[in-house]
Amino acid sequence: MELNDLVIFQKVAECGSISKAAVELNYVQSNVTARIKRLEKELHTPLFSRHKRGVVLNSEGERLLEYAKEITSKVEELKQSFQDHADVSGMLKIGIVETVNALPGILSSFNDAYPNVEVSLMAGVTDQLIQDVLDMKLDGAFVTGPIRHPNVEQLPVVEENLVLVSKRDSFTMDQLTTTPFLLYHKGCGYRGRLESWMKVEGIIPRKIMEFGTFGTIIGSVSAGIGVTVIPKSSVTNLISQEIVDEHQLPEPYCNITTIFIWRKDAYITRTLAHFIEEIKLHAEQLAENSPQDDA
Repeated sequence: MELNDLVIFQKVAECGSISKAAVELNYVQSNVTARIKRLEKELHTPLFSRHKRGVVLNSEGERLLEYAKEITSKVEELKQSFQDHADVSGMLKIGIVETVNALPGILSSFNDAYPNVEVSLMAGVTDQLIQDVLDMKLDGAFVTGPIRHPNVEQLPVVEENLVLVSKRDSFTMDQLTTTPFLLYHKGCGYRGRLESWMKVEGIIPRKIMEFGTFGTIIGSVSAGIGVTVIPKSSVTNLISQEIVDEHQLPEPYCNITTIFIWRKDAYITRTLAHFIEEIKLHAEQLAENSPQDDA
């Protein structure tokens, strides 16, 4: 069995199609098919169920996928450990939820100190970003915490106040069951906190509209389409300009912490180690300089 066989197998599993995997890998389709068949012959079992639209992993394929992810990630760690040197350089792949207001300060300081590092940012919801870190697709991620997972390390970045936001003078808390909620997709930590509160209170919203970006959500709220839940720091300017109103959620649902996570058993490169140190310094400065939220 060759390592590249596992790489090809993972790509086919990810794409759900041999032809799509061949395009992404820049291989001819017959080569990908042959490598999958060779892998199945060597393991004495089919790995995929075939259908008109492509392929899907069967139970044996799911089992192999776990091994393949672990093996290929360990090989990447091995390469990094030998390529790592005194210079802090290379690329960091970092996931973010869209409303991490501390991020510009962290990135600015880090870029000034380590200009040879390229930071690639991927926006998403908390649940997906956690999975991407566990799958070694990301070096780390800023997500809503705290979280509990045996394979994840976490570092608190900033504590914030979660508020319900509506168009100015257009909503009261008595209208919760008759006003549309404009929320991120499932897996968002803010949405999860809101839904936990509504479940406890027995609140059933009339309508939930899902969006993928903060700009679209807050623009729609400002237009009076509905309400959303967001960290207060993300809308402070809009509140002061009297464009939107804030409405308090009860404790503990209003208390959120942005954390930075990375995989516990991953090899920590010098670049990632310095990035984590920059986050620690920034978090300490925020804790020292930021007044307590009296809202």
